[in-house]
Amino acid sequence: MTTPEAAYLHHLGERLRLARTRRGMTLRALAAQSGVSVRFIAQTEAGTGNLSVLRLRQLANALAIPPTDLLADRPEALTRAETLLATLTPPQQDEAATLLARHFAAAPLPGRATRIALIGLRGAGKSTLGRRLATARGIPFHELDREIEQAAGIHLAEIFELHGQSGFRRLERETLDRLIATAPASVIATGGSIVATPDTYHRLLQTCRTVWVRATPEDHMRRVLEQGDLRPMRDNRNAMDDLRAILASREPLYARADLQLDTSGRTPEESLQALTELLEA
Repeated sequence: MTTPEAAYLHHLGERLRLARTRRGMTLRALAAQSGVSVRFIAQTEAGTGNLSVLRLRQLANALAIPPTDLLADRPEALTRAETLLATLTPPQQDEAATLLARHFAAAPLPGRATRIALIGLRGAGKSTLGRRLATARGIPFHELDREIEQAAGIHLAEIFELHGQSGFRRLERETLDRLIATAPASVIATGGSIVATPDTYHRLLQTCRTVWVRATPEDHMRRVLEQGDLRPMRDNRNAMDDLRAILASREPLYARADLQLDTSGRTPEESLQALTELLEA
């Protein structure tokens, strides 16, 4: 029989794993940034490790989230809602999400209709598609990660190395706010993990018309490798499994976008045509 304490540790481990995968962090990456061993993180995610307050704080800081996000039990009302949604068909779930958004979501801010943001995993085609769409519309194109690098004066890898997740997330929000203030009509290609920061993602949804640019996991990996970026496969035999886990953990967040565009099996020209039709419809 499962004790309340064991159940609590199990749910804490699930929250930790979800926070890590949504940020695209491996166990080793989280261990390196937090100072907590890979073995202990794995035990915690499995529900068999009992975190001390200091270790909890280290992990939360590395993930750039409040420690309470890991500790807090899920509200009973949220659990009931998820249980109900699980009994619905996919079309019914979509209808329920739309009704909730209409009833509770804040009103979109001015300029949202002319400011388009592309979200999704790396390799979906956001940058290529974003540049073509901006050119076709005669408006500026901004790649959020490059804007962050320009503002910081260093590469993303150095930002993470020097300032960690929390420093990068702060720069990401500041850069997004600047673009919103200065680019009323533009196309913005965001980083794949922006959806893992609730406040920043909510800001994006309020101020931009969002499009989830998606593809199969195989296409994501192939395109990244074709771009000459071999990091996903370096010293990582489970790279594809990691990518699938990241995509699975983020899918509910990506699905909050206004529109979805699948680029698998399409040329850039075909994807642009499909996106244009979606936006006009």
